[in-house]
Amino acid sequence: MSTANSTTAIFYAFSANLAIAIAKTGIALWTGSGSLLAEAIHSYADCGNQILLFIGLKRSTKKPTRKHPMGFGRESYIWSMMVAIILFSVGGVFSVHEGWGRYNNPHTIENEGIALLVLIIAVALESFSLKGAMAAMEVEKGERSLWRWFRETHSSELMVVVGEDIAALIGLVIAMIMLGLTMLTGNVLYDAVGSMLIGVLLIIVAILIGIETHSMLIGEAEDSIRKRVEHYLQNQPSVINVLNIWAINHGNAVMLTIKAEFKPDMAVLSAVNEINAMEKQIKLEHPRIKWIFFELDNAD
Repeated sequence: MSTANSTTAIFYAFSANLAIAIAKTGIALWTGSGSLLAEAIHSYADCGNQILLFIGLKRSTKKPTRKHPMGFGRESYIWSMMVAIILFSVGGVFSVHEGWGRYNNPHTIENEGIALLVLIIAVALESFSLKGAMAAMEVEKGERSLWRWFRETHSSELMVVVGEDIAALIGLVIAMIMLGLTMLTGNVLYDAVGSMLIGVLLIIVAILIGIETHSMLIGEAEDSIRKRVEHYLQNQPSVINVLNIWAINHGNAVMLTIKAEFKPDMAVLSAVNEINAMEKQIKLEHPRIKWIFFELDNAD
């Protein structure tokens, strides 16, 4: 996934969420809707999150230094983890707290029709944001399901944007249903329950994002690249046995380590030339592979 695609997805999400947050805040204060206030908080949290994702994305492209010879590719994972924490606390826990407070101390809701109209407009804007994010991830996603892509992607910032947008759309639907029930029945407790449900939704999404980002932070394998490289090596005449291969994600790049057994009668210079040729071909077929460490051995 290119940095440009991720940046575009973040920009779409930020623009949509800022417009939605301002509209929700004004109408929530006017009507006194707890669900709408929870949604406004969610949108402001998303705006802050997108700023953090953008910072992480830009910092991850910094050039390597002597102290960090492999660059800063994994830094985007750190900022994505920060977003998950904010989504959990500011978005989720606060919305549950707000809803619980309104459940125990009900507030009258006024101008419900206006609030419902704002939610409908917000659905349209969030759909626009999600469409941009889905378009940005399409090349990387391929024919995989959305859930499988979510579990396997190395683009943490895009994973967060997609997860937030899906959660936002579901949250808006919950707010619309609960506000509609309040309008039909006159019971404001529905609105308070809506706020708590939105909070629980955000907590679940934050936990899922946190689990995936944690996996990336500690070094997640790129299994599809490993399998293709192993198949390539097994078909090389000079290779007797492929003993071990690691393909580890490092942001948008991949570090590849290979341990293989060559024919015992090969001269050292011939083996070196073979390795250089293989490394060149592997990098040509897999542009994300930036580093290759090739070890000759007869046992793992």
